[in-house]
Amino acid sequence: MIRTRFAPSPTGFLHIGGARTALFSWAYARHHGGEFILRIEDTDVARSTSEAVQAILDGMRWLGLDYDEGPIYQMRRMDRYKAVIREMLESGSAYYCYTAPEELDRVREAQRAQGLKPRYDRTWRPETGKTLPKPPDGVRPVVRFRNPLDGVVAWDDLVKGSIAIDNAELDDLVIARADLVPTYNFCVAVDDWDMNITHVIRGDDHVNNTPRQINILKALGAPIPRYGHLSMILGDDGQKLSKRHGAVSVMQYDENGYLPEAVLNYLARLGWSHGDDEIFSMEQFREWFDLDHITPSAAQFNTEKLDWLNAHYLREADNMRLAALLAPRLAALGVTLLQTPSLEAVVALYKERVSRLDQLADEVKVFYAPLEPDPDALARHLTPDALPALKDFAARILEVDPWDAPSINALVKDCLKAHKLKMPKLAMPLRVLLTGREHTPSIDGVIALFSRETVLERLKPAGVG
Repeated sequence: MIRTRFAPSPTGFLHIGGARTALFSWAYARHHGGEFILRIEDTDVARSTSEAVQAILDGMRWLGLDYDEGPIYQMRRMDRYKAVIREMLESGSAYYCYTAPEELDRVREAQRAQGLKPRYDRTWRPETGKTLPKPPDGVRPVVRFRNPLDGVVAWDDLVKGSIAIDNAELDDLVIARADLVPTYNFCVAVDDWDMNITHVIRGDDHVNNTPRQINILKALGAPIPRYGHLSMILGDDGQKLSKRHGAVSVMQYDENGYLPEAVLNYLARLGWSHGDDEIFSMEQFREWFDLDHITPSAAQFNTEKLDWLNAHYLREADNMRLAALLAPRLAALGVTLLQTPSLEAVVALYKERVSRLDQLADEVKVFYAPLEPDPDALARHLTPDALPALKDFAARILEVDPWDAPSINALVKDCLKAHKLKMPKLAMPLRVLLTGREHTPSIDGVIALFSRETVLERLKPAGVG
């Protein structure tokens, strides 16, 4: 059975790059009827926080990326790691190293001065016929992995193709610190082995970790997963993705008014394609997804395209769902929802005009909050030729029956005809007086959302209410 994993470190939020890794790992497992595991790699005790863990879980939940096992925390597996290290020490695939950090720094500086690649000099590495120094008193050793000295580590990367690294380029890495806490590459290798991970899909910043993890797995006699390293994501300007481009918490996209299905759809197209398809459901994505169509070149984040996708999903979304999402946003703006107009009805009229929920909240709040029209806008549109038509409209409002858009439209047209005006001459002052905005959906639809009494009240600044 195919088993993939997403293994973030809880040293910060779940950002857009991590979300794409999670999505591709999830989709590969789901496509093949396999299993997807969430693992929290929290061995960096100094930087890991419970808040970051919660941010990861919240982001996964918001995106709808369900997992079959987890979250599994590495810090709860310390006994297992220590047992494996003992076995490696006994087998000779690992050894104690007593070199002090300051001595290691001096060795590396000397190597750099000679133009050599800085590395551990293997002073404490056991070799046939070699006499090791006497362990110094009071020094707590680290444990190093006995990396092969020759040959190559090679794998057929599922995204980048064949990769080979000379073992001579690799150090005898530390697999347990002096405080006995195991290190990242060692824990990852043991976890992937214990969890029967068959495919590791992750960012290409991990390419240099892969040969080290493969060698550890070989030393343990463990199966080697297939590896696929995803290219980095660049910002709109072609530079490395940063906070100003969108490399923020996934939950920030929620706060900014994006729908999860839009973010998922957008992430799916960052480095992967299915012909010319741009808009598709997660069901379709699971059916289509494989690693053959992932490009090894860097993907470029495009905020405008994300906004375009989100606008599409807003138009397609159920009005009741959007109203439920808008209610807390309006409350945060200090807006108290009234029984009328129905928030669902307002959403239905306005959702095609925006690309994000925060924009939608800003548009619809005028139906529930007190309004003070912009004096400059009033001056522009309350012209002498418009005022008689507005007075005529206000005088006949109580005659409209039923109170709906077609009946209101008929009244507007009657007033325009009677006063020989074009639509903007009456519609624009009505928009400004009723909503404070110069741009709204069709004016008859907007008016129909208000009660007659509210319309008359809001026409008062023109002296016609």
